[in-house]
Amino acid sequence: LPAPAPGGGGAVELVAARVPVLADHPLVRGPRFRKLKIGAGHRLDVKASGVFVLGIGHGNKLLTDLYNCHLTKVYTVGGLFGKATDDFSDTGNLVEKTTFDHITREKLERILAVIQGTNQKALLMYSNIDMKTQEAYELAVKGLIRPMGKSPPIITAVRCLQFALPEFQLEIHCLHETQQYLRKMVHEIGLELRSSAVCTQVRRTRDGVFTVHDALPRTRWNLRGIQEAIRNCQLKVETELEKTL
Repeated sequence: LPAPAPGGGGAVELVAARVPVLADHPLVRGPRFRKLKIGAGHRLDVKASGVFVLGIGHGNKLLTDLYNCHLTKVYTVGGLFGKATDDFSDTGNLVEKTTFDHITREKLERILAVIQGTNQKALLMYSNIDMKTQEAYELAVKGLIRPMGKSPPIITAVRCLQFALPEFQLEIHCLHETQQYLRKMVHEIGLELRSSAVCTQVRRTRDGVFTVHDALPRTRWNLRGIQEAIRNCQLKVETELEKTL
């Protein structure tokens, strides 16, 4: 800030000074939560969207318990035939272009059936359950056959939602995946069909018991909206934990 120079005579010099930052003033920001812990569930990378679960306060322990349930997540994944990129997404650096006129929905669905069948075998292997026992039957009826420890990414179900060359959209049910793994899966589907493909969209529509209907849009990121979301989801979380753990 300008200040009179020591010699007087009307000279002015600049002097370092500390001024209050109004952005941090309580009347601007409101009261602070100093002891509030917030934890993140299964993460989404910068190119993905959809359901992202957060735990607040004591909800962090519930978040850990839900993580230990190894619940299925559901994605809608968009693809585009005819080109390949270095990161398997449509925004990556172009590596090659290919033809795709020979691809039909029937051929795509055959590839999806092979993927699902291969992953079903992996699911049973990593679940460590004897499929000839009564326990296995009861778990299958409840839909609880899943790996209860670390395992590679497993696709439990996959189907084609839309097909209009060169674009297509899949619904993928999976465990222990990453969004980059799903993009690579689209790339490999393109190779299996003697073409190439890039991923145009990865959107998580379900994370365990939470769906897009439970999600808070940005306009409801306030205390009242968060409290209502916690109350609405409390029973579902408790029921799932009781059933699984």
